[in-house]
Amino acid sequence: MQKITIYDTTLRDGSQTEGVSYTVNDKIKITHKLDELGVHYIEGGWPGSNPKDKEYFKHFKGKKLKSARVTAFGSTRRAKVKCAEDANIRALIQSGAETICIFGKTWDLHVTDVIKTTLDENLRMIGDSVAYLKKRRARVFYDAEHFFDGYKNNPEYALKTVLAAQEAGADCIIFCDTNGGTLPFEVYEIITGIRQHFHVDLGIHCHHDLELGVANSIAAVRAGCVHVQGTFNGLGERCGNANLATVIGILQTKLKLDCVPKSSLKKLMETCYFISEISNSLIPNNAAFVGHSAFAHKGGVHIDAMMKNPLAYEHVNPELVGNHRRFITSELAGKMPIVKKAEQMNIQLDKKSPQARKLMKNLQDMEHGGYQFEAADASFELFMTRQLKKYKPFYKIETFRTYSEKRLDGRIFAEAIVRLSVEGKEQFAAVQGDGPVDALDKALRQALNPFYPSLKEMHLVDYKVRVLDSKEGAGAKVRVLIESQDDHDSWTTVGVHENIIEASWEALTDAIEYKLLKDKK
Repeated sequence: MQKITIYDTTLRDGSQTEGVSYTVNDKIKITHKLDELGVHYIEGGWPGSNPKDKEYFKHFKGKKLKSARVTAFGSTRRAKVKCAEDANIRALIQSGAETICIFGKTWDLHVTDVIKTTLDENLRMIGDSVAYLKKRRARVFYDAEHFFDGYKNNPEYALKTVLAAQEAGADCIIFCDTNGGTLPFEVYEIITGIRQHFHVDLGIHCHHDLELGVANSIAAVRAGCVHVQGTFNGLGERCGNANLATVIGILQTKLKLDCVPKSSLKKLMETCYFISEISNSLIPNNAAFVGHSAFAHKGGVHIDAMMKNPLAYEHVNPELVGNHRRFITSELAGKMPIVKKAEQMNIQLDKKSPQARKLMKNLQDMEHGGYQFEAADASFELFMTRQLKKYKPFYKIETFRTYSEKRLDGRIFAEAIVRLSVEGKEQFAAVQGDGPVDALDKALRQALNPFYPSLKEMHLVDYKVRVLDSKEGAGAKVRVLIESQDDHDSWTTVGVHENIIEASWEALTDAIEYKLLKDKK
């Protein structure tokens, strides 16, 4: 099986995502998680650009990871400055990283208009920098920035730049679609048209501005590239980078190309949610391979076909990438989701049995009352567990109270008080929050944390409210959907009531109980 090298740049390119800011500790945690998955190179950052990255490389200096090599990123020397006198070049060497990746200018527009030097000096900058670093480090990779734009504008000069890096000793030449505006057929045609000039490994680095980052990466592999750069969950500046989770999934399951250990592929989804959690960046439900809905089936015809042969509506076994199949409960699905959920609980349930009919009626009654289990998989599992008498409460709520007030200075003040018991031991918590729901969430978890410390791993990531019948005015029922997440997964719970606080409380307690239930499995 051909091997494709995976080069992760989540800690550098990914940190340029709007709203994402990693601490040094965050970057260390992500590094170890990526190492567990089996990626080959982890770009830790740019050691010459900020104290945070300098500290990161200091932490890993002299340390060996299981499978990955920590890589330092930087640029070629500046124009008319010797490598030995260039601060960024010196910082790359001082980082201690055995592998270094530098970028240089390919597009003549950038040479003349951005760094404002001559085309010949740019070639010397590339060659000098690669040669200088290669004498001092085991591996040097060269990122040809804006390669495809540069090649389309001036193919002769663009080719000269990458050949300069090859002649200077670069171990891998990476073609970068920095603006993300190249199409897959262009990537394939350009790389196949020039690959005969190279005797070193070729790589690809794509941005996702046309939502083609993954497609362009795959096209490059088909054209002969054996090194793929990207970020997990597609993090990155503007529209992000090629999503390595999708790239790895396609390469390994579709093209049968070895890129991470087969045994590690099952950690793909877990890795994505771990990085999502630290990045405070949600994974779309419909994300390929790892999304919560990637293997979810709703229509009755689909579910019936899936029961007969999973290949009918799934392109790959979800367990290969650490995901799982779900049959969504709705009026379109019939009794089959109930039967399958019971089966997962080691209960054989005949869909024609009185018990199945009773479960279906109770479910339909709740949906008629406003519940939407289609969008709340965790609440559905709790419903089934309770209905089938397989549920043992983790705690008992004695009382809760919340109130809000607006103070003279304009600030809104909210507080929640929760009193509960766990195995006969009473707990009390009074907590302030940004609003009544936030305060309730914090109070409930503060009261439970001494007994269930794993609750510290989860947090609320989304909160939606819908009025079910606007004709009833202020007395109408509301449906509250709460999405929660931990390092491994995300789940949604639902609550319905005329009182928005009660509906929120129901969804909150379901979220807590589902977390405890799945941790117990």
